[in-house]
Amino acid sequence: MATPPTPPTTPPAGAPPASAAQPAAAAAAKSAFPTSALLSAMLRVSKKVSDLIFSPGRPPQVELDGQLVPVKIEQVPVLSAEDTTRIAGEFIGQNRVALDKLRKEGSCDISYSLPKLARFRVNIFTQRGSCAIVMRVIPTTVPDFETFNLPPQLAEICDMKNGIVLVTGPTGSGKSSTLAAIIDKINNEKAYHIVTIEDPIEFMHPHKKCTIHQRELHSDTPSFALALRAALRQAPKVILVGEMRDRETIETALEAAETGHLVLSTLHTVDASKTVERIIGVFDLGEQQAIRSRFSKTFRYIVSQRLMPRAGGGRVAAMEILKATMRTREYVEKGESEGKTLTDAMRDGQLDGMQHFDMVIEKMIRDGVVDYETGLVYATNRGNLELELADFKAPAKQTGAVPAAPAPASSPGPEIEIER
Repeated sequence: MATPPTPPTTPPAGAPPASAAQPAAAAAAKSAFPTSALLSAMLRVSKKVSDLIFSPGRPPQVELDGQLVPVKIEQVPVLSAEDTTRIAGEFIGQNRVALDKLRKEGSCDISYSLPKLARFRVNIFTQRGSCAIVMRVIPTTVPDFETFNLPPQLAEICDMKNGIVLVTGPTGSGKSSTLAAIIDKINNEKAYHIVTIEDPIEFMHPHKKCTIHQRELHSDTPSFALALRAALRQAPKVILVGEMRDRETIETALEAAETGHLVLSTLHTVDASKTVERIIGVFDLGEQQAIRSRFSKTFRYIVSQRLMPRAGGGRVAAMEILKATMRTREYVEKGESEGKTLTDAMRDGQLDGMQHFDMVIEKMIRDGVVDYETGLVYATNRGNLELELADFKAPAKQTGAVPAAPAPASSPGPEIEIER
């Protein structure tokens, strides 16, 4: 992606609203703390900073392990509405599409680069008549399977010739990183043409064995659906669509998968069952059975992610994996019923590489990766997980139980606490 234009010192005409008059904002801009220095100071807080938050009336904040932490900067103890408006104007620069979208819809998404330091996915939005900004830090290196600790069975995706692979989960659960790791593995092993359609472009993939063309919404194409339709004429083997946002995009993705392309995309759904419901529910009732049949034949994997607090600090991803088999295709095509659910199929499909959330969370609890109570909070079915863990002795501070007496030093007990 081309380097963003040099930001002006004051917001462009029609920039986001500010509570003070424009002359006052311009005067403040002259003596304002440089935005690049502000970003650098916030990034220095920790290597684990995931987001930067700018909100009027609050100090600059960063998100660490899911918690907001204020950043003490002498020149900017608290951000004013003029500060956030000026910063937003610098980020938007001469991007008229983003500016128009902010005016009409109240928010816009852009990418921003701090040369030799970091790249960001930026959302600017209006609230209470002023601007707020959230910046997601994009790692400068593309994640791979090993460092991202992806389940090894997902490597099968790289050998697939066609079909749809969906990675789902809430915002910030690592969907983009998982897809980037899959693209990177294909890039290392295959000599393919890959087209990505993103909003905005996050990870910058270098050409390795593959030739990768990355298209950004608004600057390179007006919509996902149009870019996806065009991609069918660009001879790619793999197409990455940033998000399945609407009916037209989903329908075109199905067509691409049916015509011999491997389509990778994301959805904001909590698990595999809800993903199928979302895909089917986009269409009218009279079309839903036909879409069920088409989707059952084209989907290859549905990978759902939940990011949980790790015991001792940090975060860890739990992954649910639904793989296309005769059984799961039948459940997708005919719909789930009592005793015939996708969760049942995942529970019984471990030999096929499938796993469901509660099974993964149970293992994490037993291995000490996550706390007992934390695991229950993130479970799909808390009651069932508690039954599965009936034999597990949670720490006394969580259960209220009296801890067992320590075993003699000469005869170590069977349970050893391992710091992870």
